[in-house]
Amino acid sequence: MPRALPNCIDETHELLKTADYVADRSLATALYLSLTMQRPLFLEGEAGVGKTEIAKVIAQTLGRELIRLQCYEGLDIAQAAYEWNYSRQMIEIRLAEAAGEKSRDQLSQDIFSEKFLVKRPLARALEGARGAAPVLLIDELDRTDEPFEAYLLEVLSDWQITIPETGTLKAAEPPIVVVTSNRTREIHDAVKRRCFYYWVDYPDAARELEILRRKAPKAAAALSREVVAFVQRLRGVDLFKLPGVAETIDWANCLVALDRVTLDPETVNNTLGVLLKYQDDIERIAGEEATRLVGEAKSAAVAA
Repeated sequence: MPRALPNCIDETHELLKTADYVADRSLATALYLSLTMQRPLFLEGEAGVGKTEIAKVIAQTLGRELIRLQCYEGLDIAQAAYEWNYSRQMIEIRLAEAAGEKSRDQLSQDIFSEKFLVKRPLARALEGARGAAPVLLIDELDRTDEPFEAYLLEVLSDWQITIPETGTLKAAEPPIVVVTSNRTREIHDAVKRRCFYYWVDYPDAARELEILRRKAPKAAAALSREVVAFVQRLRGVDLFKLPGVAETIDWANCLVALDRVTLDPETVNNTLGVLLKYQDDIERIAGEEATRLVGEAKSAAVAA
């Protein structure tokens, strides 16, 4: 059952907390403004910092359908917005010709009616009823190309899609839109101007520890402090890809599965593949560097 939108920033903050999403007040403010003013929320940041999760949390807490458009290179209108069911149209044409019942003009109108229209995520997101508009997640927009960005402008500004054969499909109520980007390339200003922008950064130690408390509840308190201290220091090393919050959570849960209650160099070396996804980074940390970081993490955890 759809729920009412939050009435203030504090309610938005609490809404995120109910789904165990630990956010700072600036993110709650951006989300509240996006919901209140019916503007898309553009989230940019490194992979694994929780951008996609925000859309999932909004859909869950507000009781809305989540419609996800996963972007990729070569994504076009047929996969993102709509396409015609050509096979059904051909069958309809042949049946009409065999029966000899329809004129060419009538047949043309019939085969381009809604029953032959296959609606993809963008079109489906515009069909929500008032008070129950879905959450549209346009995930990793930076993986697409500029022509697709240009196509999005009509959707993000006018909440409509123009279908040449039939006219305009317009939303009765704008969907709640979350756009994410890992910044593998710059997104055009025209898209960003239609959105409220927010950079999702790596959390500080206190917030990351709170995230672990909620997302890896089986981890001992001491282990969680050491894990956070280790990861925080690891992000200060010159690596090709720094570990995100998702990797921190995975690592803590893996250490629990290994029955560890504290960090040790051997376990860290054996599980670096959970934190780091490039062999060059693993080689950079394994061995003496891992031992050094474990020692610093333990000292920091005790001091905390």
